[in-house]
Amino acid sequence: MSIFSSSIGKKLIMSVSGICMILFLTFHMIMNLTYVFDPQSVVYGTICEILSMGWVNVVVPVLAALFLVHIIYALILNLGNYKARGTQRYAVPNQAKTDSWAARNMLVLGLLVLLGIILHLTDFWAKMQLQNWLGGAEEDPYMLMEATFGRWWICLMYLLWFVVIWFHLSHGFWSALQTLGWNNEIWFKRCKVIGLVYVTLLMLGFVMVAVYAFCKANAICGLTPYAPGILG
Repeated sequence: MSIFSSSIGKKLIMSVSGICMILFLTFHMIMNLTYVFDPQSVVYGTICEILSMGWVNVVVPVLAALFLVHIIYALILNLGNYKARGTQRYAVPNQAKTDSWAARNMLVLGLLVLLGIILHLTDFWAKMQLQNWLGGAEEDPYMLMEATFGRWWICLMYLLWFVVIWFHLSHGFWSALQTLGWNNEIWFKRCKVIGLVYVTLLMLGFVMVAVYAFCKANAICGLTPYAPGILG
């Protein structure tokens, strides 16, 4: 039986692709934190310049492929589960005690994450890396941070998106480790704790960046905007 058609194989593919994206999110969060802890505005700008180099043309399609694979197999698995329930699909399921709200709503959470990614790509990637590929002028990363998060409603949308990602990853992280074999009685509990701690710290990092950019753009807590009048 092919790994692409068996239930275990599909879950394995989802787990590996999911872990790869979590690793990317970790890098992304660490990169963004340099924006907060670099008062001289050097490190973050340097990283953004590195990400505009030619080798990124290879990395971005790989990330996009991993994301598409994750979505496709998520839809396939959910459709398979839907068909398997048959006439019982509308009955109240006999859920295990370990099932969480996030576990029961992974598909909905995933779709909300996807909508947020589209927003994020529009706000940042399209104005930086995409412009570089098209031969246009990239926007200043610092100004872009403040222009985006400086508006309270956009900042709020991102904060809500981070909450959605937290719920999605809070189940997905330990579930992936369980699929990869860390599913005995001892490691089952450990993976859940490790996953919750890791994902919480990860998303708190993104929240810190968004709130810091908002405060900086609006001169809150004594912070000075990177460029006066950026909010227009």
